[in-house]
Amino acid sequence: MLTEPATIRWNPIETKAGVSKSVTKMQEIYSERMNASEKRASVSLALIYTVRMLGLFMILPVFALYAGQLEGATYALMGFAVGVYGLTQSVFQIPFGMASDRWGRKPVITVGLVIFAVGSVMAAVSTDIWGVIIGRAVQGAGAVAAVVMALNADLTREEHRAKAMATIGASIGLSFAVALVLGPVLDGWIGVNGIFWLIGGLALVSIAILWGVVPNPAVQRRHRDATPVLSLLMPVLRDVELQRLNVGIFTLHLALTAVFIAVPTILFRELGVAKEAHWEIYLPVMAISMLAMVPFIVVAEKRRKMKPALLGGVAVLAIAQLLLVDSRSLWAFGASLVVFFTAFNLLEASLPSLVAKISPPESKGTAMGIYQTCQFLGAFVGGSVGGALTGAYGPRVVFLFIGLALVAWLILAFGMRNPRYLNGLAFTVGPVSELEAPHLVNLLTGVTGVAEAVIIPDEGAAYLRVDNHALDRLRLNQLRDGGWRVEISR
Repeated sequence: MLTEPATIRWNPIETKAGVSKSVTKMQEIYSERMNASEKRASVSLALIYTVRMLGLFMILPVFALYAGQLEGATYALMGFAVGVYGLTQSVFQIPFGMASDRWGRKPVITVGLVIFAVGSVMAAVSTDIWGVIIGRAVQGAGAVAAVVMALNADLTREEHRAKAMATIGASIGLSFAVALVLGPVLDGWIGVNGIFWLIGGLALVSIAILWGVVPNPAVQRRHRDATPVLSLLMPVLRDVELQRLNVGIFTLHLALTAVFIAVPTILFRELGVAKEAHWEIYLPVMAISMLAMVPFIVVAEKRRKMKPALLGGVAVLAIAQLLLVDSRSLWAFGASLVVFFTAFNLLEASLPSLVAKISPPESKGTAMGIYQTCQFLGAFVGGSVGGALTGAYGPRVVFLFIGLALVAWLILAFGMRNPRYLNGLAFTVGPVSELEAPHLVNLLTGVTGVAEAVIIPDEGAAYLRVDNHALDRLRLNQLRDGGWRVEISR
């Protein structure tokens, strides 16, 4: 029995050889590229994500015009069909994640992709709107996004996980831009029901990639920086700053889905653009807007202007709605879409970065899980309300509805605190006892540039939030290499 509190004595390596060894190890953490297995995992999982999201996004620019051919279709039901995918996705993503903890990542992803393919076929063969609604709902029930992220975490070391996640994130943005152009082209070739068949086939291709290319994880475990933890849900939900961001992503995807209820209708019926030629509008709009948002992203991140960039992006997005309401020529309408997508792309990139900066280091996965749920719910509400408003009052009223939602978000966002410009960092520390953990936390938070540190003993992992500009990487690396080991004093 201890008579005095246990202490840790840390003796940093001072010798030239020791420092050289530590510098080498530091380079392994901060400079070493991912190994071949990690690269294969991140690229192949990004490809699965891309194939799946490509199929979903291709429907957005073409479904509003296709739905009129379906028996029993109304604008309200058409909007519901577009958005119902988000509803079932938000309901089933956490259960799928829990199932993957029990039965394995690959089997659960396979089941989800099969469900997604079945829903796609149901939508493809349906001749009435209710059949398509059911098919879209089944598509969303194959909610494997969180499980793909969990498998990605199993296959990458903590110090390289952010790169792997960024690869998947970039693939989503690319698939969105490609889908907006490809959707109208494919609609002209094979029709929307053909697109649904194609989506189902792509899901089966994803299964082949999953089992034929993605490596098998040596160990499957929970990663708090990548996957949700049920015990952390309430603390994250009580975080006011995170809730501001959740409202933001909800509103942003409400706006995106509602816009694609109105825009195809206006292009075709008011501005006379043949539906198979809509890609000629979307291609320059997406190209210009993606280039235009880059300087704002650089300023926001490099010059630490995240809050002004967020507020400016929301304000510009709201202004874009007023421009869309009053744009009566094709050139004016196209220019208004450029303004909209420039602000949208800026916010789509900024919001997850803010979640990572604000969330506690051990709760990042949980915060991102709630964030994604709000994103899917926003798509559901946007599609449903946008369709109802288009049917009752016409497509341009949808822009007024979006504008009001964005003004409400802007008011809420004004109260946001300036974020601390901290980055997440996780690494394995090996077996750690409950007695050792608090002492290691003290040592880690004593390192210059480390703002927060959490040790999870049963995972043998450290989760940190650090200021990369000030971080003493050499000292942190010495700790990581075992220079913290305990000597019990009595």
